[in-house]
Amino acid sequence: MATVRDEQLLKDVKGSRLGRVLRKLGYVTREQVHEALQLQESTRKGEQVGQILIGLGMLNDEQLLAGLAAQRGLPYIDLDEIELSDDILGKLKPETATAFGVVPIAFDPGSNRITVALKSADNFQAVDDLKQLLGFRVSAVVAQPGKIDAVIAARYAGKKSGLDISRVATSAAVAALDGRSDSIDLGAIAQAANDNAVVELVQSILMIAIRDKASDVHFEPFEDEFKLRYRIDGVLYEMQAIPKGLATALVSRVKVMSKLDIAERRLPQDGRIELHLGEAPVDLRVAVLPTMFGESVVLRVLDRSNVQLSLDKVGLRDDDLELVRQITNKPNGICIVTGPTGSGKTTTLYAALNELNDITVKILTAEDPVEYDVQGLVQCQVNIEQELTFAKLLRSFLRQDPDIILVGEIRDLETAQIAIQASLTGHLVLTTLHTNDAPSTILRLVDLGVETFLLTATIEAIIAQRLVRRVCSKCKEFFKPTEEQLMELGLRSHDVEGRKFARGRGCETCLKSGYKGRMALFEIMTMDDEIRELVIKQASTRVLRQEARKRGMRTLRESGLLSIYDGQTTIDEVVRETMGEE
Repeated sequence: MATVRDEQLLKDVKGSRLGRVLRKLGYVTREQVHEALQLQESTRKGEQVGQILIGLGMLNDEQLLAGLAAQRGLPYIDLDEIELSDDILGKLKPETATAFGVVPIAFDPGSNRITVALKSADNFQAVDDLKQLLGFRVSAVVAQPGKIDAVIAARYAGKKSGLDISRVATSAAVAALDGRSDSIDLGAIAQAANDNAVVELVQSILMIAIRDKASDVHFEPFEDEFKLRYRIDGVLYEMQAIPKGLATALVSRVKVMSKLDIAERRLPQDGRIELHLGEAPVDLRVAVLPTMFGESVVLRVLDRSNVQLSLDKVGLRDDDLELVRQITNKPNGICIVTGPTGSGKTTTLYAALNELNDITVKILTAEDPVEYDVQGLVQCQVNIEQELTFAKLLRSFLRQDPDIILVGEIRDLETAQIAIQASLTGHLVLTTLHTNDAPSTILRLVDLGVETFLLTATIEAIIAQRLVRRVCSKCKEFFKPTEEQLMELGLRSHDVEGRKFARGRGCETCLKSGYKGRMALFEIMTMDDEIRELVIKQASTRVLRQEARKRGMRTLRESGLLSIYDGQTTIDEVVRETMGEE
């Protein structure tokens, strides 16, 4: 099919109805469009005109793609007709081309303009994101998704670009900042932040972090060095040594991208960078902190495509999964998920809400901050500066006729009391708390000032959890543990006869760590009559734990052992994240 690049034609049809666009491009006749519209009104309501025309055999997929591109005013090209040089392809890092699903097809150094081929005319957000990342002016054309994927697979796949420090180190704009501490001219900072070499280096850092599924990126200034680290599966890795003289330029570039004040270097600042990689939005939460030796920056990567918002994917064993579903399907009561910061509590609660999310159910959430945007939930963010606390939001929620309420965290007695009130008036309340295990949650709530009779009347279950790293599937091997390793778990050789223990040798996939991805370990304490009786009598945490175990509760350490025996994680991980039994 011929390409569509006639500028006047594209101007004429931009913003027009699709039927008119397809007629102007010569793909269909007026009569065919009318036939499709009549079908749309009668028997095929809700179906797009383009898909109806394809179903009738009057249009093909490629013509529809070209029509949708022209409707947006974008040219359509056939990648097979274009010779793609290594020089032009090299304008995009492999990580950037793969993440955005785009191919560069032309570059004009005079106007500093790059032209990229997109898979869809709807992905116009990618143009703005690339402009922000690359520092180029960006033009877009549309090409067949299959052909873009083929070019990426042939010319980019398997390639990894490191950080090219040399270009930045030789930049005159960056050199002008070196050694000038607080007396730097604002114009010089702005010039360095927009220098092509600096832009490219920050782009590489962000793309490598997103490629490797990092959760955080750290820019850390010290007296004699500037460290760049990123956190993967809960562990920090150093990316590459960065010369101290590049610190101001790199931090300023991040501040420009997150729309922060580059002149303010003595107060903390918070911002965000929003990217759209293909169809998946990625939020980068930026926190800048002044230190003795310069500004420290941490970027939290919230990659929504990387979150498994499904209960059967968070690591629950079959019997635990069934139990959690029973708990979250109760009409009222409180379910508490507990554990330290970063133990995956929010992800577990969202996975539960995702299953409960239905047109017949009203779900309200109060969070600080809102981490995942989920269609169908009414999500509210706590704002301490405006005195909008969890307690204030909860009070308002009760007047909004909800069925299910998620409270990000119970931090004080007032929030706990309103959550209890909501539960007693027929609502299911899901919330989190910071305690070491499930039984100690009761004591924590009593310490806050909650009456024990209210706890027994409302709490249905307490779920404690920890995250452990999974053994990398690409380099997994089985081994026999030493007596010392078994002792760490309180085991002897005869306890594990016939059991297999796995570990990762370390490969490129897992960055030589032997681990790839994480899974949760769970401890689920359900409140039955016997446990409630003990709570009323204010029994100790130890007594509660013993009774809960008698009644079938699997402790975090026991869940960890089962995961070790399944070859999913290692002894070191379970020992690090769980406590031995008393």
